[in-house]
Amino acid sequence: MLSRRGLVRLIMILVALALMTAGLGAWQGNVFAPLFAVIESVAVACALSVAWRAGDRGERITIDEASLEVQSLPGRRCMRFQSYWVRVLLEPGDGRQRLLLTSHGNALEIGAFLAEQERVELSKKLMVLLSAIRGQRRR
Repeated sequence: MLSRRGLVRLIMILVALALMTAGLGAWQGNVFAPLFAVIESVAVACALSVAWRAGDRGERITIDEASLEVQSLPGRRCMRFQSYWVRVLLEPGDGRQRLLLTSHGNALEIGAFLAEQERVELSKKLMVLLSAIRGQRRR
């Protein structure tokens, strides 16, 4: 995972490369190259910063015999379901499949930041784990 220091270094390297290229362009007669390099550098720095912050998103899912708990990271949102009653659903929505946990009229979308295939794999793993827990309870 890229640290804040690593992100700043990456942005500085990209800005230096863009300005060097713009300097070469200005030396050959393109007087607007430095202006466009500065504009591009600001846009790239903003885009990388937004992507870096979004990379911190995550969810911790804890399953035991009594409950399934989903904790959002970073943050404090935490939702708990009884593991015996929770259902895992893949529903279409917004041009992608949504992975939902439902129980007793409550629903929670998880894995919205995952790729489509990762959501499908996560749903299968959760279904296997929950069915194993249900099988243990029936005995």
